Amino acid sequence: MSRIESDHEPDTGNAREICALIPAAGRSRRMGRPKLLLPLGERKVIDWLLDALQNAGMRHVSLLARMDDVELVDAVQDRTMMIVQPVEDPPDMRTSVEHLLDEAYDRLHPEPDDGWMLIPADHPVLSETLIRMMCRAWQSCTADILLPEYDGRRGHPTIFRWSLAGRVAAIPSDRGLNWLLHQPDVTVDAIPSSDPLVLADMDTPEDYARLQALVEQDDEHPGRQD
Repeated sequence: MSRIESDHEPDTGNAREICALIPAAGRSRRMGRPKLLLPLGERKVIDWLLDALQNAGMRHVSLLARMDDVELVDAVQDRTMMIVQPVEDPPDMRTSVEHLLDEAYDRLHPEPDDGWMLIPADHPVLSETLIRMMCRAWQSCTADILLPEYDGRRGHPTIFRWSLAGRVAAIPSDRGLNWLLHQPDVTVDAIPSSDPLVLADMDTPEDYARLQALVEQDDEHPGRQD
């Protein structure tokens, strides 16, 4: 796996589009209550992520929600995004991503070298700076996948080349999207990050308590990128 320096500038003469895909169909079983609508500072958890994407200039954002998740849809429907609600609840992350990719392809007609940025909805501490940095790096990235890395560990979000979209359906039923990262014909680049929060998620009450403490310590953003 190679590394891309964070200060690399894009080739603005040949810009590649990037759309953000947010699978948000989970039932928050480990949290015990809908985690995306929990308060985090003065905002809801989902608002931290949507605000970072908006402030980073992300033009195409799609969020997948369950048909019965009325509260989440009501909370995000006024944001600049596409809301995808399959008739049947997706059984896993892979199926959610397939729905999002189909919607994005029909709406955007991407080129093979464009990208789709996968962002789990329970990673609200992703910073605007990190998202901008990754989008810049993607403009000159020659690999199939681009992701941030902290202390040798891969984090979120991840940008995939559109040419990989057709391979999502081939992922084994017992594997996640990271299966693509381990295929011998798929190349991966990493952006070194000094921020450990690229590894952070929010699945349990303990995770939530840690993020609340971080927000209280930093009024500007709990996931700032140095």
